[in-house]
Amino acid sequence: MKAHPHGNRVRIIGGEWRSRLLSFPISEGLRPTPDRVRETLFNWLGQTLYGKTCLDLFAGSGALGFEALSRGAERVVMVENSRPAMEALKRNAETLKATRLEIVARDAMQFLAGSGEQFDIIFLDPPYRADLLPRLFPLLEDRLKPDGTVYLENDRAVEPPPGWKITKESRAGTVRFQLARLAGQEGKEADDQSRISGDV
Repeated sequence: MKAHPHGNRVRIIGGEWRSRLLSFPISEGLRPTPDRVRETLFNWLGQTLYGKTCLDLFAGSGALGFEALSRGAERVVMVENSRPAMEALKRNAETLKATRLEIVARDAMQFLAGSGEQFDIIFLDPPYRADLLPRLFPLLEDRLKPDGTVYLENDRAVEPPPGWKITKESRAGTVRFQLARLAGQEGKEADDQSRISGDV
């Protein structure tokens, strides 16, 4: 991540927009997912996401959502309630000519409760100290397609409530990140493998 006179920048690491830079404002709690974490995450998800719909619920810099679009996602919805971050997302979308993107100015909890759409992949990277993840899980089930995946990022490992299963997890420095699925929906990734873990 590079410093910039008007804020910060983060680089897209794969796909159509590989090496393109996204700018985002300097703001407390706004920290893009690090490059090596994104690299591991998209190795887990598959290098391409053709046909997949994604929800970037705490979009912030948009690093996860734009990375998904760069790798061929059919549709990405970014939800963000910070005005400066929203304006930066719109500028980046315009610069990249991102046509398969919807940017929603709304509180994340309200969006989950009010949306009727379902997604293949939901990215959850809320402010670490807000302790939002336990409150989000009850709202996720109706927003997730069958065999869908939830990405979790925090400063500590998250233990999901009953009915959910962590399928993969790792850490990079102080960042802990995991993939979760509804129990019984692990699909091909289950294949008799136990929880995959490690450091990156």
